[in-house]
Amino acid sequence: MASRAFALDRHPARDDAALRTVIEDAAMGRWEGARELLSSTGADWDRRIFRLQVLARGGVRLTFADTWAQAEPRSPHALALLANVLALRSMAGGRGRGLNEAMQEAWSTCDAAAEALPSDPSPYLVMLALTRFHSPPRDREWRATVEQVWKRLIECDPWNREAHHELLTYLFPSWHGTGGEVFHWAQEQCVHAPRGLPLHVLPLVALAESHRMRMEVDGDRYGLTIHPWVDNPSTWQAWENWWDCRAPRRPHAAFHEDANYLAHALSFGGRHLEAADAFDAIGPYATDVPWGYCGDAAKLFRRHRGWAMKVAEPSGQGRGPRP
Repeated sequence: MASRAFALDRHPARDDAALRTVIEDAAMGRWEGARELLSSTGADWDRRIFRLQVLARGGVRLTFADTWAQAEPRSPHALALLANVLALRSMAGGRGRGLNEAMQEAWSTCDAAAEALPSDPSPYLVMLALTRFHSPPRDREWRATVEQVWKRLIECDPWNREAHHELLTYLFPSWHGTGGEVFHWAQEQCVHAPRGLPLHVLPLVALAESHRMRMEVDGDRYGLTIHPWVDNPSTWQAWENWWDCRAPRRPHAAFHEDANYLAHALSFGGRHLEAADAFDAIGPYATDVPWGYCGDAAKLFRRHRGWAMKVAEPSGQGRGPRP
């Protein structure tokens, strides 16, 4: 099939069919579906966080989360969702402005959610996002709060995917860290993370952000032809320590985001044969990041997917990393 004819599915729920149905119900003001969905998710914190985040993005301008919390003020699920919604609303006024009333309301709701379900890491994840967004630039006292919240979160879920991505984002130079710090932290997490976990993609996330910043600062002087993914060892580390060891039949909730990072790195590293495996698994669920850091996201995804399929299909070769 020609790459330009390949249809993309941009729904935020991706392949989570149950979540898609609940989003439709929520758009009409019904919160009962969200209650049943989050209750049935149980202690699958990875899936719970994904569903909370997607529902919250829809709930920012709607009232179903507020109505649910009013109807069931002690529900840990209602409180967790409302905390996510209030956090997003608090960010509408701009970043780096310090403590404000909207942030305080979101933080208090996080505290209530954590008290209602102490084992749930999601309230602490929202706290991390709140401190990252509202912290004055590189403020030491706010950073101490980040460290305290991080400690509480990893006590709940040591290898939580979203938590690691949130802290990595905090360490971006465009937020509150430095280039050397963010790469060191990402690599350090890979050293300790068990094989098969998507945390091994973290260095690729740091690399993509570094490329985005150089393009933003240097523009034409940097050039689109210079790609730091060529012969980059982090790509093969992600393949060997995550991709090759993962459980394909039990993908984590944010699988498509991580697989897009890997497919992007392989593609811009010129490894189209290997990238075909990642594109196969991604299916129609392309992500704007990191493809959008190098041009038009949808066009680049289709183009590189087309090249990968063209290289892989006629040869019938086995796919795998070839450093």
